Amino acid sequence: MKELYFILVFLVLSAIFAVLMLIAGVICQYKKNDFIKKTPYECGVNIFSDARAKYDVRFFNYAILFLIFDVETIFLFPFAKNFAQLGLLAVIEGLFFIAILILALVYVIKKNVLRFR
Repeated sequence: MKELYFILVFLVLSAIFAVLMLIAGVICQYKKNDFIKKTPYECGVNIFSDARAKYDVRFFNYAILFLIFDVETIFLFPFAKNFAQLGLLAVIEGLFFIAILILALVYVIKKNVLRFR
């Protein structure tokens, strides 16, 4: 029961510390608002357009597909490294996994997500 009091004291003190840090941030912040402060920092490059520019959804689709296939191929590296020691069932499962990736790629191409213009 004594250990629970230590945990309670730790939680209370950490909550107090978090609130104090938030209050210190509000008190110590730089309050001058000007044009330079409100502009986005672009590594010294002068601003030439709005940061909220519209972009084609295709680029988002490419990014999501890249992430999906990239993560899936990362799962293939341990399989490829230990291919000689794996049994027949593991090889069949690996080939099934690759077949699913190929079917997903064919589906994406059939749905015309990967358009080349």
